[in-house]
Amino acid sequence: MEVILIKDMENLGYTNDIVNVKPGYANNYLIPQGYAKAATAAAKKVLAENLKQRAHKDAKILADAQALAQTIGNLSLTLAVKAEEGKLFGTVTATDLAEALAAKGIALDRKVIAVEAVKTVGEYEATARLHKEVKATIKFSVTAAE
Repeated sequence: MEVILIKDMENLGYTNDIVNVKPGYANNYLIPQGYAKAATAAAKKVLAENLKQRAHKDAKILADAQALAQTIGNLSLTLAVKAEEGKLFGTVTATDLAEALAAKGIALDRKVIAVEAVKTVGEYEATARLHKEVKATIKFSVTAAE
């Protein structure tokens, strides 16, 4: 069954994508939850017109995302965390990175940041999904707090 996604769905597609899914998944989950709508002929025509009008806006959004990715790529963050003999009490999370970026003047939602478990002092990288075509690498170092 073809559906038009209303919201970005992990491992399925992005907003306004037309995807094929099993009818049960579409009728029992995607459509009732408001994540998708049926891809009828009329809905496809409306979608085509909306996409044509949004093309210019999308180009600007993409350029902004690329500029932000460039800014984040040139940044180096240092997080001071409680540690003993190189091991952290707890872990560094996406929320910690979002707060560190906010302190540098970059507003980024924690939900777009993917960071693996950080349990020791050292240099690490995280990935931020800024746009469906743009991902930024956040380089950060974790040090022991005094």
